[in-house]
Amino acid sequence: MPRGEPPPCTAAGPRTPRRRRRPRRTPAGGEEHGSALSHGLKQRHLSMIALGGVIGAGLFVGSGAGIAAAGPSIVVAYALSGLLVMLVMRMLGEMSAAYPSSGSFSAHAEWAIGPWAGFTAGWSFWVLLCTAVGLEGIGAAKIVTGWLPGTPEWAWVALFMVVFCGANLAAVKNFGEFEFWFAALKVGAISLFLVLGVLAIAGVLPGTDSPGASHLTEFLPNGGEGLIVGLLASVFAYGGLETVTIAAAESEDPVRGVARAVRTAMWRIAVFYIGSMAVIVTLVPWDSRAVVETGPYVAALDELGIPGAGQLMNVVVLVALLSAMNANIYGSSRIAYSLVERGQGPRVLARVSGGVPRVAVLVSCVVGFGCVLLSYWRPDDVFSWLLNMIGAVILVVWIFIAVSQLRLRRRLEREAPKKLVVRMWAYPWLTWVALAGMAAVFVLMAREPGTRVQLYSTGAMTLVLAGIGCAWQRVRARD
Repeated sequence: MPRGEPPPCTAAGPRTPRRRRRPRRTPAGGEEHGSALSHGLKQRHLSMIALGGVIGAGLFVGSGAGIAAAGPSIVVAYALSGLLVMLVMRMLGEMSAAYPSSGSFSAHAEWAIGPWAGFTAGWSFWVLLCTAVGLEGIGAAKIVTGWLPGTPEWAWVALFMVVFCGANLAAVKNFGEFEFWFAALKVGAISLFLVLGVLAIAGVLPGTDSPGASHLTEFLPNGGEGLIVGLLASVFAYGGLETVTIAAAESEDPVRGVARAVRTAMWRIAVFYIGSMAVIVTLVPWDSRAVVETGPYVAALDELGIPGAGQLMNVVVLVALLSAMNANIYGSSRIAYSLVERGQGPRVLARVSGGVPRVAVLVSCVVGFGCVLLSYWRPDDVFSWLLNMIGAVILVVWIFIAVSQLRLRRRLEREAPKKLVVRMWAYPWLTWVALAGMAAVFVLMAREPGTRVQLYSTGAMTLVLAGIGCAWQRVRARD
């Protein structure tokens, strides 16, 4: 290659001279040593983030449409998507335990595949999280204005944004404390729901009769198409599990925290997601209008004759939305900080004060609130386009995780086998199975008119970011 010509932008990244290979000592992106971020998260914070992070707003808010489409087979849909998520979490856990990083999968993708991959995965996820901050703020405001009619929604969103922005600006332990108590309430609420549901199904709950299997006779009421719709709905309900691997980099013991979170992911998904879906479709007819109109959890509690069930679940849903809002402000700021620390963004976002990347926090909040304003000013074009653009980002991120794990595992076994505290099951076969599952979800999205536009919009954004990442990679190679 002639001197001065940039190296080819291949899947494996540029072939850089040996003098540029220093990051091999810190393959997760280089910010681990000498990082300005604090380590203010305690083990109890991380444990509860891992436990409550699996109970997202999508479970309470979005599962009704899946039940209406798939009927009782929604249990199968959540089980299949849950297996895929377990594999993804195991892969991500293996890399995060070996190389804890605030950039998580973005930093791993950069070292395993190339800088363009870290750039693409990181900035696409940042856009997803910032948009989600706005969406969750809107959802939370709708609940509050239902209690206080006549108050403007945007004012409540602004209030929530100020509270969580302020908490995240002050110290990372504030984020941890908010999430600790939010998660405790979510875990307590859904655990109580499961206990009441099981007692009712068993016929031992006072004042209720067991429905038996009367609501399960039409297992596939809408055939395979209904199951596909339910499957797609369930896949995106699992979004947000990645936060614990981002937060681990600022904890007292990142390796132990990630290892514990990943090892308990299986039973958390099985109990909270699959278990609650099984209870709901057993208690409530799948075609009940209440499942969609009031939500599946409220419908189930109403079926049990529990007074005030609707308002009780609205409180839980509000907490879930605020928890997700808080977590996404945190996650987006750390992803942005990590990207800039690796030279993939404006340096101003990497400014740290008091152990917190405060500029990154502020920018993420401003972008999130900007999405809220777009939902009021341009709901039918710009905001709709934005929602479609982030529709399949989580699947793109999962693909980067799987490919990165395939590559990093070989290097770890060769260069640092002691770092393999968490190991992917049946490597590399289950990693390939997970990739095949992701490809299948993409195919299903392309078949469904309701998700096809999301797939194409996300694909366009990913290609644009990959192109920018490749161009940046070539420019940096010339330096």
